[in-house]
Amino acid sequence: MARIVMKFGGTSMAGIERIRNVAARVKHEVDAGNEVAVVVSAMAGETDRLVNFCREASSLYDTREYDVVVAAGEQVTSGLLAITLQSLGVRARSWLGWQLPIHTNDAHASARIETIDTEALIAAMAGGQVAVIPGFQGMAEDGRVTTLGRGGSDTSAVAVAAAVKADRCDIYTDVDGVYTTDPRIVPRARKLKKVTYEEMLELASVGAKVLQTRSVGLAMKEKVRVQVLSSFEDPTDDELPGTMIVGDDEIEENEMERQRITGIALDKNEAKITLTDVPDRPGAVAAIFGPLAEANINVDVIVQNIAHDTGSTDVTFTVPGAELARAIDALEKARGTIGYGELKHDTKICKVSIVGVGMRSHAGVASTMFKALADRGINIQAIATSEIKVSVLIEEDYAELAVRVLHTAYGLDGPEPLEA
Repeated sequence: MARIVMKFGGTSMAGIERIRNVAARVKHEVDAGNEVAVVVSAMAGETDRLVNFCREASSLYDTREYDVVVAAGEQVTSGLLAITLQSLGVRARSWLGWQLPIHTNDAHASARIETIDTEALIAAMAGGQVAVIPGFQGMAEDGRVTTLGRGGSDTSAVAVAAAVKADRCDIYTDVDGVYTTDPRIVPRARKLKKVTYEEMLELASVGAKVLQTRSVGLAMKEKVRVQVLSSFEDPTDDELPGTMIVGDDEIEENEMERQRITGIALDKNEAKITLTDVPDRPGAVAAIFGPLAEANINVDVIVQNIAHDTGSTDVTFTVPGAELARAIDALEKARGTIGYGELKHDTKICKVSIVGVGMRSHAGVASTMFKALADRGINIQAIATSEIKVSVLIEEDYAELAVRVLHTAYGLDGPEPLEA
């Protein structure tokens, strides 16, 4: 008998028929004698619908009220799944974020989980009851509803798995595992059997939509074994039918050595901001990014031009596309402190990244990327690197071409997919 946390995304919960399919999968695990908790997302498109309502009401909405609105989607699906499981003869009940409770900080719209009270939850699971938990939501110290940011249900699932000391956290989505890149862009993309936490963390942070970045970081910190698998394939008794996200110790050293690049990610949700004529003095950069941090806006690629004898410099950086309006507002309010000349922004860009632990032991990985893009006339606007990642900003019109070119350049193409 194992203790398993199962998480189902929005496409898996999109309508009653799909919820019945989810219920059948949960029943399959219960019938196998496992203790089960289920974390659910809102129905596909529902969160976007609720977010748009908030934006229509005000472009600079109160994030505390935003959380009240957008948390409703997961509340609906958790109740519907509990009802459906009960109709199949499975003992089940829903637990809302405030009922466990899931304690978070008060950073509304991007809250972080601090603790989860699990005594009642573990007792219910041990007694044969399936706990259905809405992902994406929690409760601040003042009792107000909070949400964890887009994709936050993944983080909820991993946090619950860590809290109840689950043997595994299964993330069910619309793909059957982690691929070398998006198969919709490159049909020759291959499914990976295992990916390290570090690689998945980088892939998630640079645009791979399989898992939320914070969920992977939490899994790595808490050593939660995570499996990514499809909710649209028939339940199987195979022990591990998807892709496992694991520690380095579960992947053989010679396998890391052989593979330079594990995957290629594309992120179209990027906006570029350039501040011109920023004074070239100590503290100038801090004056830029301080207000953004206070507004809980994540900054990614940062490029500062070298100031020669002009006494000023240009600073370019990226923020999530959805946060552009708030970022501009924060920077304009701080203009007097920063002292920049002009604020320019560009949303017609994207970020393409190569990721792999094999980069540590292979030279020339970045040059292969740059040459492959140059050979196809794709201009690089900015570059960011880490020990196992290289990211470039390019025009969005070249996004899919860049992914296909790089996938081939690094020898990641698999055999031709079979026609349906």
